[in-house]
Order: sequence, then C-alpha cells, then structure tokens
Amino acid sequence: MKEPIWRPSPERVRNSNMTLFIDFVNGRRGTAFTGYDELYRWSINDLSSFWADIWEFCGVIASRPFHEVIDNPAKMPGARWFTGARLNFAENLLRYRDEQTAIIFKGEKRETVRLSYGELFTRTARLARALKGAGVGAGDRVAGFMPNLPETVIAMLASVSLGAVWTSCSPDFGIRGVLDRFRQIEPKILFTADGYCYGGREFDSLERVRGIVAAIPAIERVVVVPYLNENLRKLNIPRALRLDEFVAGEESASLDFVQLPAGHPLYVMYSSGTTGPPKCMVQGAAGVLVNHLKELILHTDLKRDDTILYITTCGWMMWNWLVSSLAVGATILLYEGNPFHPEPGALWQLAQDEGITVFGASARYIGTLEKLGERPGSDYDLSRLRAVLSTGSPLPEDGFRYVYREIKADLQLASISGGTDLNGCFALGNPIGPVYPGELQCRGLGMKVEVYNGAGEPVTGEQGELVCTAPFPSMPLHFWNDPDGSRYLKAYFEKFPGAWRHGDWCEVTGTGGMIIYGRSDATLNPGGVRIGTAEIYCLTEAFDEITDSLAVGQRWEGGERVILFVRLAGGAKLTDELRERLCSAIRESASPRHVPAKIIQIAEIPYTINMKKVELAVRNVIHGEPVKNRDALANPEVLELYRYLPELEE
Repeated sequence: MKEPIWRPSPERVRNSNMTLFIDFVNGRRGTAFTGYDELYRWSINDLSSFWADIWEFCGVIASRPFHEVIDNPAKMPGARWFTGARLNFAENLLRYRDEQTAIIFKGEKRETVRLSYGELFTRTARLARALKGAGVGAGDRVAGFMPNLPETVIAMLASVSLGAVWTSCSPDFGIRGVLDRFRQIEPKILFTADGYCYGGREFDSLERVRGIVAAIPAIERVVVVPYLNENLRKLNIPRALRLDEFVAGEESASLDFVQLPAGHPLYVMYSSGTTGPPKCMVQGAAGVLVNHLKELILHTDLKRDDTILYITTCGWMMWNWLVSSLAVGATILLYEGNPFHPEPGALWQLAQDEGITVFGASARYIGTLEKLGERPGSDYDLSRLRAVLSTGSPLPEDGFRYVYREIKADLQLASISGGTDLNGCFALGNPIGPVYPGELQCRGLGMKVEVYNGAGEPVTGEQGELVCTAPFPSMPLHFWNDPDGSRYLKAYFEKFPGAWRHGDWCEVTGTGGMIIYGRSDATLNPGGVRIGTAEIYCLTEAFDEITDSLAVGQRWEGGERVILFVRLAGGAKLTDELRERLCSAIRESASPRHVPAKIIQIAEIPYTINMKKVELAVRNVIHGEPVKNRDALANPEVLELYRYLPELEE
C-alpha cells in the first residue's frame, strides 16, 4: 500500500471549508457524513440535492431563485440546470466593495499595482457604462487580446455585467490563431494592449490588431490599454480609442447588473486547435459560477484572507478560474511575463513579499525548478504558503517529492486535471485528505467520473479512458455554429454514448485518487498495449542530463514503435551509455514495452501556448502529414526539427 507524503493536521481539517460543508449538509439533509468519500458518493448519487446545497452554501447571488436544480439527471447531454433562476455572473464576483485588496498586479517592467474591491467595482462600473453607450447588450461578444492585466479582468466583468459574452486570447497568439478563434464568433468590441513583455523583451501587439480588425468587419470598436507606452497616442487602427478616452465622462459608480437566465452564455472558450479548427465552446453563467465556487471554496479551501496566484495567460482557462476567486473575496495576484525572469526564483520572491497562500503553476514549471536546483523553501520566507496547485500535464512522483523537500513540508499539493471544455476539474485537491505521490487526491464533488476499459466497462486499478457518466453544470451549452449539435456529440459522446469521454488516459487508484497518464489520443500502442506518455516522461526527466522529452508512436512494419525525443542540458551528450541507462530505467520502472525503439536528441520540444506538449503534431510531422493550426503552438517553428530525420528511416 502506497504511503501518503502528507496528511493535514486535525486543526486544518477542523477549520476547512470542506468540513464546514459536511456539517452544513448533515444539518440540512439529516445525514451523518464524517469524511470525503461518503460526501462524494452522495454528491454523485443525488445531483439535485448536492448542487442545491452548493448554491446555498457558497452564497450564489440571484434576483430570482431556481425552481428546479436539474430537469433530467439521466439526460447526458442536454440536461438543463437551475431553471427559473435569474442572476448575473459579474454581480457574484463583485459582491465585495470594501477596501480589502482585490487584485495585485506585477509585470516584468512594472511596479506592483494594487486595486481594492471598492476600486475594482468603481472602474468596472465606469467601463460598463461606456460599453452600454457603445451599444453592447445581452448576447453580444466582447473579445480580449490582452496580457494578464487588471484591465483585462475589468473588461470581462464590465462586459458580462451587461449580459455580453466574454472571450479572450493571450497576445502571444499569432494573427492566424486569433482569427481562427475570433472570426468564428464575430465580437462587437475588441480590447487589446499595445504590447506585452516576456523574458525582458517587448513585443508589439498593434500590428496584429490592425490585421484582426481588417479581417473581422463585425468589430465596431477597439479599446487599447497602453501597457508598454503609457504615453501612447497614435494608434493607426480604425475605430480605436485608448481606454481612458473610451470611459471619459463616465464618472458614475452605479452599476445595474442585467439579470439573465442561468443558462445565458457567459464565456466562449476554445480548444487548442492543434488537430483542426478550434472548437468554440459556449459556457453558461450559472454552471461556470457554481462549479468554480465548489472548486475554489471546497477543494482549494479558499477564504477571504487568502492571496492566490496562478501562473497563466488570458488564453488559458486557469485565468477564468483564478478570476472567480473574487467571488470568495480573496486577493488574486496577476503576474504578466516569464515566471523565470529576471531569475528562477522571481515568483517565490513575490510569494514572500505578498504573502501568497495558494501558489498555482504548471507541472512543467515545477519540473524546471527542480532541474535548475532551486530551493524556494530555503531561500524565501514561505510561512504563509499552505497550498501548491499543479496542472497542465501530469506531475510525476519525483515532482511531488521535490515540492515537499524543497518548497515546504507542510502544505497541500493538489495536482488538478480537467479542461477548457468544462472550465474546471474532474479530479483535484481535497484539503481534508492525504496526498499520495503521483496522484490527484480525489474526483471532484458532483462529478461522476469513472475509468472505462475498451468495452466501456468501469474499472479500478486499471488504465483506461476518463469518462463522466452524469451531467454536470459547467458542461458547454453548445458549440458555436453547431445548430444540430452534431459536432458537440462527436467531440464527447461518439465513443461511449451517454458518457462524456474527455480524452485522458488514466486510472482510479485504490486510495480513491487518480493518476493521469496523458492524452488518450496520444497514447502509445507498441504490440497492442496502450501506454500513457506520462509514464515515460516521469522517468526520463529524472535524469540530470535531460531537460525535456517527448514520446510518440511511429508506424513501423505493420505495427507501432515508440520514439523518444530528448532535449539535453547544456554540455550533455546523448552517448550510448546514457541511452542504455535510460532504457534500463524505463524497463525496470515501467516495462519492456515502454522502452523506446529509438532515442533521438532534439534541440527543442514543441508546446501549445498553454504549455502542453504536442505529441500529435510531432506524430503528424514524422509521418509526413499536415499539422493544422500551427498558430496554436508557442513555438511552431521547432516542428521542422522533426521532419526528415534519418534515424526514423532505420
């Protein structure tokens, strides 16, 4: 039996929001739950009661209550949630209007900026009135091509306060990547900055904005935030104004939140677009709100006195998730730039200076810290830090051990996994439960998550497809321009009708947790045995000589063989001795079938802009097949490194 690497203290369990919720449910329902497992089983077997209690416990603000939580719990997809309710998403995030700090902003080239909840409300109200004056109303789309700035949060809140639908891309997207997304949904207003900083360099955005405006006639107004140049005056963009010009004359601090049905569209989110045109997923206000509140308040144990950071861009759903922390009254810290600039410990210095309590990052960020030999716990005062969150890719067991050894011994390490599609998590943290190395602590409350084998049967302790077999509130309402719902059904329900197939290859463990092995469409299949790529990465990246790696399957002699690409540390060489050590480690710790047929040194590994490895794009390249939507990649040029490699012909 695997031993936990951390357990919460009795005091921490007693004071957690999860324990408060268990007591709330017991008092309301006459139950006698004493721990998470009982609560979880109830939450998936009585969806209506569970989500009604989440609504009440988390204090959802609505001008009209729902008359039915879910119209048909057996309908998957198509169930309707919280029918009869009328509410506004922005009103729930702006419930606090006092002097407590709402937002701390830190950019590479900017002094720290602070906004109180009162200031956030006032600035949102002014912008909302300006947007209303520009003709923005319920159902209109407002887009952000923005860095991770306070103005981005304000633009979203102002837009959705009017019932508009918010959508965003980070400014490091190429123009084609932006057009592939925004051209589909035809925004009325476009927010942008003049540029952004990364790694000490400045990058202009306005040239791409000119191309975006020329290609999307629906854009009636462009609102520009001067970020690189505060004295910016000349825009040379049709129908463009600086933000201060756009809100000029709007001095009133009143804000009338438009009350809308629970299923009114809130966000349009996008798939990665690495295998075809990005899917435009339309997500509803109440569904996203209650799911975020559940995850933040219960699974993250977020409270008003917390300061939460997530390293993200505005093109990743973790930005939307982070911003919902405002509904809890916590302080959100927005960081814009390279998290390793000007030095690897930059964000841990920020954690010390600002008293961060919840630190969220990608698994790759944590792995890079370890490779660099960083010791944040020794170098900085992290006494207020109580949780580290990791997502984006599976965090291997060594990553868990690094966090507890070199960051802090007493904290909750929550590896979380879900997706843009649901704007949330299927598996995540449990503040009253133990942490096991390499495992996500639990399946999320109200999420009936199972692992299916190839026959569509639920299994435990075996690898298979992650599915969700009951409706959940944050399921997309529909895809944009998918009138008959066929694309929606094909995306999630084609393989297992009646069950959401998410595309992750994973396992439910005997502890009740989960292990994610990678994307199921990128699983390797040598000799007919399916292997998750994360099983190989957790072994290869433990080698000091290897800074990154990527595994793909290559069609070969009527079957498939495993190809492993490795990026080496400066000065390291891919010798026969290193190859043998690597193969031995994989053979002994995984299985002989995991051992790659070829190990090839490569200068760089391709990633999406959201910092996920793109095995499928590399697999296409080595087979001479086209790669669609290269603009979804952070470094698309590196794909050429994989083309016509002589080693792949041997």
